[in-house]
Amino acid sequence: MQKNNINWHFIRSHIFVFDATLAILVFLIMSIGIMTLYSAGMDFPGRVEGQIRNILVSFFIMWVMANIPPQTLMRFAIPIYTFGVALLIAVAVFGLVKKGSRRWLHVGIDMQPSEMMKIATPLMLAWYFQKREGALRWRDFVIGAVILGIPVALIAKQPDLGTAMLVVAAGFTVVFLAGLSWKFLISLTVAAAVIIPTVVWPMLHDYQRDRVLTMLDPNRDPLGKGFHIIQSTIAVGSGGLHGKGYLKGTQAHLEFIPEHTTDFIFAVFSEEFGFVGNVILVSLYFLLILRCLVIAANAPTLFARLMAGAVTMIFFTYAFVNMGMVIGIVPVVGVPLPFMSYGGTALVTLGMGIGIMMSVQRNRKLVQT
Repeated sequence: MQKNNINWHFIRSHIFVFDATLAILVFLIMSIGIMTLYSAGMDFPGRVEGQIRNILVSFFIMWVMANIPPQTLMRFAIPIYTFGVALLIAVAVFGLVKKGSRRWLHVGIDMQPSEMMKIATPLMLAWYFQKREGALRWRDFVIGAVILGIPVALIAKQPDLGTAMLVVAAGFTVVFLAGLSWKFLISLTVAAAVIIPTVVWPMLHDYQRDRVLTMLDPNRDPLGKGFHIIQSTIAVGSGGLHGKGYLKGTQAHLEFIPEHTTDFIFAVFSEEFGFVGNVILVSLYFLLILRCLVIAANAPTLFARLMAGAVTMIFFTYAFVNMGMVIGIVPVVGVPLPFMSYGGTALVTLGMGIGIMMSVQRNRKLVQT
């Protein structure tokens, strides 16, 4: 009898580690994603089966991370960050070039090291500010900026502005939550407003500048660079209130929407399920982010709170940028829709993030020492 009790305690403490609210929300979004992918990928045999395999891998990663206490994860911050930066340097030296970007390393399979920096960078920053809790000075924020700037610069050089933007969002969230003053934040915003058009704009590649200009006016090249945005907005608008119906979307099935199983899957969903479907989907993302904020607010240590806040910002940035580029208010930067777009690498990153949130929630009663 005692043995059975021990076995049940082991199962409950190591297997059933998922936060019910997070698990249900992720399951619902993934289910909508599989359903939409089936419609979007009718001309791409094997996409649904491949995505299910990706989800299973992501689920396993999620379970592993949920079983690692935040204080244990903190011990690996330096080696994970150092290893990630070393991989980014390796990409810059001898990485694979695809579609004009050097982003991949071939190690039996093609891997994209920049993806791991979405977690590794805020992890390192959270470790750094945890070690200096209660004794922060201005130079600590300068060092934090350097920790953030190194991977961002290497990723932007590939070039991969979408991933760089996600790393900036997650890393800056850590710096802000660590105690960055509002006055400095306002000054930084004003400085950015001056620097971006005068310094950053000339440094951008031609195609990157074209993306910004196309966002501002897609009709400047309606049959060229603006074609994709025009077609995606047509798809979203043509869905109307209730949508055209499942499997009845025309923009995707007639190949007007680009990358309709990956970056532009939201356009497919909008066309088939309309405004009502969008309200439901956005509500699910809102509840997911709200639940993550609650977990971050109740985190037991500064490290856990900073890490949970960064992961929450990753989810928000993913969803906002993807939906924004589909409806034409954000430049097209190749950011997938969380738990819906086809792809394995992003799902692994998202699975790690959800696992970290579940670990923080599971260990919320820890007393900081």
